[in-house]
Amino acid sequence: MSPLIAIDGPAGSGKSTVAAAVAGRLGLARLDTGAMYRAVTLLVLRAGADPGDAGQAGELAASMVLSLGEQVLLDGEDVTAAIRTPAVDAAVSAVSAHPGVRAELVARQRAWAAAHGGGVVEGRDIGSVVFPDADLKVYLTADPGERARRRVDQRGAVPTGLEVAEAPAEALAALAARDAYDSGRPTSPLTVPDGAIVVDSTHLSVDAVVEEVLRHL
Repeated sequence: MSPLIAIDGPAGSGKSTVAAAVAGRLGLARLDTGAMYRAVTLLVLRAGADPGDAGQAGELAASMVLSLGEQVLLDGEDVTAAIRTPAVDAAVSAVSAHPGVRAELVARQRAWAAAHGGGVVEGRDIGSVVFPDADLKVYLTADPGERARRRVDQRGAVPTGLEVAEAPAEALAALAARDAYDSGRPTSPLTVPDGAIVVDSTHLSVDAVVEEVLRHL
């Protein structure tokens, strides 16, 4: 059995980058659970459904054929770029909050870990709900301004190295709204899991964060 490492944190905290680096260093498989919720959200939007419709979102989650790797394949289609659009960004919190959607995807996440004998799993409820007995639980965070800058930078709109204070007000507002929604939802809210190490990545390089994670492992 390989170790099971759970990495949680809010948007822009560096989860995906750190999870990929840790998995690479240890030779482990990695699962981006955020991509799973984004895939369901894309299905909801394409169906013209209301993101607040729990029933339809749950049905779409249960029926989808999803493959995660270098590409995200949804019902055989490469949606790697399509799940990272502003439209999906705006609706994913609402879709992710539905108990039926979460139950379906949590079951898939646990099946993935069982099939791989461990791995690195990132998300917002991994150490608290999905794998409370993970070998290592990490909660990544960062200054809101830095998280906003990273998010805009990921979209290719901000040069690398832009100062935190220059992060667009719109990005800050969007992150604040997402944080409030994810932390306040009744089902699997974003929280620091019991026993997790908390790493503030605001002023740390990716390598420094990875070393901190591996030191605790």
